[in-house]
Amino acid sequence: MSGKDEQQKDAGGWDYIWNPRTNEFLGRTAKSWGLILSFYLVFYLFLAGMFVFTMYVMLLTLDDFTPTNQDRLVTPGLMIRPRGELLELRFSPENTETWDAHAQSLDTFLEPYNDIYQAQTNDDCVPDQFFIQEDSAEVRNHPKRSCQFNRTVLEECSGLQDRSYGYQSGQPCVLIKLNRVIGMLPGKEGLSPYVTCASKKEDVNLGQLAYFPSNAAFNLMYYPYYGKRAQVNYTQPLVAVKFMNLTMNQDVAVECVVVSNTIAPGAERDKFAGRVSFKLRVSDQ
Repeated sequence: MSGKDEQQKDAGGWDYIWNPRTNEFLGRTAKSWGLILSFYLVFYLFLAGMFVFTMYVMLLTLDDFTPTNQDRLVTPGLMIRPRGELLELRFSPENTETWDAHAQSLDTFLEPYNDIYQAQTNDDCVPDQFFIQEDSAEVRNHPKRSCQFNRTVLEECSGLQDRSYGYQSGQPCVLIKLNRVIGMLPGKEGLSPYVTCASKKEDVNLGQLAYFPSNAAFNLMYYPYYGKRAQVNYTQPLVAVKFMNLTMNQDVAVECVVVSNTIAPGAERDKFAGRVSFKLRVSDQ
């Protein structure tokens, strides 16, 4: 191959990038590039506009205070405080390090329940009846008011009389709460839902239990719950159970169940629907 042929071959390669004879760049003229870029610009602007419009229409259907669709369990769950590790509370009364974290956890959890704070932020409501706060036509009754739940109601499990919540004496307190569900009315005819605890094994005796409040009930005045944004100062009611004489050095499986004339019993396959199970062990060393 002659040198002239090699030069023509090299020039042919460069002509594809920029052809000075036809003024084409990568095989297209300036007009062709302008048309294709304009098409894609309009196309993607149209897609972006459709996305923004769709999101706008969807947001118009949402309520800032109430979920449009509530996929909830028929039976709300229960949870305990302190939770321990994997819902297991193991401690020795004589070894402060084994239960001090539980006491500190309860201190932090109960801080918003202090009587002074509750008096400043929440109402002293009429017990044994729902605290219903309806909106007026298009005028929202926001923020919704909330009822006081005073820490002193928990008495021996309040941490005010006994800073160790019974753990130092081998009589631990466990707090139980019913999970929040917007709009739920968990009772009727003035009967509040209440909690009952028992051993999961028939041959294991839990001994004496003390409940605070004494009826172990979530009073109706704390319902319905209107949501975190609508009811900013809502205080979730609690039930405390104190285990008075647990057998030392024995694992005890406990199950606490909510009982109500409007809440369906939880399914056996869902261990948190209407119940909570946990383990206790009090060691002598």
